[in-house]
Amino acid sequence: MLSCAQSRWPPRLVTVPGLHGSDGAHWQTWLERQFAHSLRVEQADWDAPDLAVWSDALRERLARERGPFLLAAHSFGCLVTAHALQQGKLGADVAGVLFVAPASPEKFRFAGPFEARRLSVPSILIGSETDPWMPLAGARQLAQQLGSAFVNLGDAGHINSAAGFGPWPRAKYFIDTLVHCEAPKRLRDDEAQAEPVRDVESAAPVLPGGLSAFA
Repeated sequence: MLSCAQSRWPPRLVTVPGLHGSDGAHWQTWLERQFAHSLRVEQADWDAPDLAVWSDALRERLARERGPFLLAAHSFGCLVTAHALQQGKLGADVAGVLFVAPASPEKFRFAGPFEARRLSVPSILIGSETDPWMPLAGARQLAQQLGSAFVNLGDAGHINSAAGFGPWPRAKYFIDTLVHCEAPKRLRDDEAQAEPVRDVESAAPVLPGGLSAFA
C-alpha cells in the first residue's frame, strides 16, 4: 500500500488574489505563512481584470511547480479560478478550491464571459451577508452552480483586510477540511495504481465539519 507521503501529498497551498491584489494584512497573506512552500499567483496588472489573461497566469504559475495544489481564491480571483478549471487549463493537479467572497460576474462582464458550471474538484464557497461585491443570494446560487459546499459567514463585508480579516484561523480550517476531504480518494487512487487488478470502490467525498455540499 502506498502512503500519502509517497504520492506527493499533502497538496501545496496556492492563493489567487482578486482585483488590486492582497496586501500584507490580508488573510491570504496570513494563510500563506501557515503552510510550507505556499505560492501566490501574480498578475502583470492588478488593476486590469481579464478572465482569460488572469486564468492563463494561474495556469502558468502552476505549470512551473510540482503539485498537487489546493487553491484559496478571493473576490475576482474566485471567478478566475473557476474559469480556469472549467476551461481545462489547470490539468489534474488541483485537489480542491476555497472560494472566499466571490465577486459577482455581473460586475465584471467587461473582463470576459463567465459561465458557472459544476467543478470536478471538491470546493467550499464562503459568502457574506454584507458583501458589496456579491449579495448572499448570489453567492449561494454560485455555490450551487459550481457544486460547492456553502458557508454563510454573516456580517463579514468583503472578507478582506478592510473588513478585519487578517489572521483568520477559520480559513486554515477550511483548507484542512478540503485536504481531509480529498485524502481518502487520493489514497484509493494510489492503491488502484499499485494493485491494478484490485477492485477499488469509489465514493463521493463528504465534507467534514458540518458543511453542506450541494448535489
